Amino acid sequence: MSDASNQLESILDFTRHLAENAGDLIVGMRAHSRLNVQFKQDIELVTDADLASDKLITEAIAKAYPDHQILAEESNPDLSSVQYNDTPLWIIDPIDGTVNYAHHHPQVAVSIAYSVKGRVQVAVVYNPFQGEMFCAIRNQGAWLNDQPLTCSNTMQLDKAIIATGFPYDKRKVLPQLMKRLHKILNHVADVRRLGSAALDICWVAQGRLDAYYESVSPWDFAAAQLIAKEAGAKVGHFIQPPKDVPAELFGENLLISNPDLFEPLHKILNSAELDQPILKRWLLSTRLFIHKLIS
Repeated sequence: MSDASNQLESILDFTRHLAENAGDLIVGMRAHSRLNVQFKQDIELVTDADLASDKLITEAIAKAYPDHQILAEESNPDLSSVQYNDTPLWIIDPIDGTVNYAHHHPQVAVSIAYSVKGRVQVAVVYNPFQGEMFCAIRNQGAWLNDQPLTCSNTMQLDKAIIATGFPYDKRKVLPQLMKRLHKILNHVADVRRLGSAALDICWVAQGRLDAYYESVSPWDFAAAQLIAKEAGAKVGHFIQPPKDVPAELFGENLLISNPDLFEPLHKILNSAELDQPILKRWLLSTRLFIHKLIS
């Protein structure tokens, strides 16, 4: 085994141990105390367990790797502070599925990604309530509790189960979200909305879901997308991402699916983006036509 492989194995061991510790913390806090629930910008729920888990993870990384960068949802969510260079970057969601967590649902995860130059090298997504540890090393595979992962082989859209999610603030984007959902529902067997993007994507890797689409933040999906990719899934975007941000860390218009369904789903979701301009042009031309008739 090469020195680089040994290094990644060591980082995976460290990350798994860290995720387990954070998982024990959030399970204990939910079981033994009433959670202190607050809201960021009056809409986004956060608990004292989010903050405690974030602190545990970031302090351990800073102690073990003091020269590394850290992007963490609670303590450092500033994307402008990140440099995509040789200095490794850790991307952390201390509790993915905070609403689920606060409502005592089991679909909750600790998500930790280790990346270099905008490419994730090691990934861990841990659901402590179900005892499921998803992990991956780039080009070495993905595992659930040490068992190899392989995505589904569903080939027909009408047999496919697709997952998605919705943002906290839906006011400005609700029409577009509904347009996408309407188009997807017209073609697939069913849709799931489970409340944790990281676990949704890991479930695509494991074959429990056939595909997933949504717009999310880097900490929501950075680790899980490598796990899905290493399990054979295709990872991309249904709207072309900007070139100045690494695609693996750009969460807008994300699409992850088994290879057979990616292109059909891409086409469906992309067509939803075309509807609104077409409708506007049709309304404008109709108004002009009516104006000429009555003028």
